[in-house]
Amino acid sequence: MLRKSIAASRPLRASILATSLALGLFTFGTTAGAVDLSLKLEPGLAVPLSAPQSRIYDVGGSESLKLLFGLTPYLDIGPTASFTLLPASEAQAESGIVWGLGGGIRIKRPWNSQGFYGISPWFDADLLYMRTGDLNRPGFDAAVGLAVPVGETRNLWIGPFVRYMQTLQAVREGFDNRDAKILILGVSFEVGSGIRRERATEESPVATREVIVTREVASCPDSDHDGLLDSVDRCPEVVGSIETWGCPKYDKVVVEKDKLELREKVYFAFDQAKIEERSFPVLDEVVKALQDNKGFKVQVEGHTDSSGLEGHNQTLSEKRAAAVVDYIVAHGVPRDRVTSKGFSSSVPTDTNDTVNGRENNRRVEFIVRFTILNAGSTK
Repeated sequence: MLRKSIAASRPLRASILATSLALGLFTFGTTAGAVDLSLKLEPGLAVPLSAPQSRIYDVGGSESLKLLFGLTPYLDIGPTASFTLLPASEAQAESGIVWGLGGGIRIKRPWNSQGFYGISPWFDADLLYMRTGDLNRPGFDAAVGLAVPVGETRNLWIGPFVRYMQTLQAVREGFDNRDAKILILGVSFEVGSGIRRERATEESPVATREVIVTREVASCPDSDHDGLLDSVDRCPEVVGSIETWGCPKYDKVVVEKDKLELREKVYFAFDQAKIEERSFPVLDEVVKALQDNKGFKVQVEGHTDSSGLEGHNQTLSEKRAAAVVDYIVAHGVPRDRVTSKGFSSSVPTDTNDTVNGRENNRRVEFIVRFTILNAGSTK
């Protein structure tokens, strides 16, 4: 049990002295950076939980100092000193005072952790030598709390805690042999020289990422020197304008991101794979676009409407697409850059249920679409 001691003024003066010492060590901790340590101050309210202390004493105060050495980012050890004062509930009685010295461990979330605003939950436990009045007894305490960083450097941490402290009473005849149990509620303040060193280590990957970004910018050149980077230039091998996405201005062809879009239709003789002469100019411009952009590989697609037999339409669409390929190759484009494929009526441009729709899908108005293939693509 807690024993009556000398008047409270003397321990209070000692408490003030301990607080001043703690503030001085706080200042030292923020300037020292040679070792990985931190200093913790824990003022709080002390509530007696068990008789006879809960009957004799009112709610008082407690203060502790902890010097913590980091073994790993998750584990600290170190000495601790505490002082607890419980004012007497009766006017004629004296206050109860407990001094404690010892050491223990703390488990915590690493100080340099990201997310949850950097908040670090922690748990600690201490074995203590307890002094109450003229008695020396063993004891222990355990606590949980949260540490919230103040500022980006994270060398100051503040947060609430709850601590349970128990003084063990040996069996002595004529004395109340029940243990003294006290609950402490407070706010902890902690500074550490090791935080700054960990922070510096954490910044190293940032510098690495900056170098990587610089390399990425350097890897996006402007091959044709027309003011547009190759990553956005649709014609990176030939000078063009911003208005046409880096491509020359073609009258009958528009270079899209993934295809060559024709502004005119390609016409064929009725039910044949023979290209009509009026379609030569648009195909000549396709040839020019492919010669300007030697990295383009295109697939010519042939389509029909749904009139007639499916087998006939499939064969006709394949032959017409192949005829376009032959024309392009005959005018100077290597055959390995051009392929063809027929789709019959499977991909109509309009409905086949109306006269106008079938008119749009008939092969006399056959539309050829050029799809730019990525390197290595088999489609």
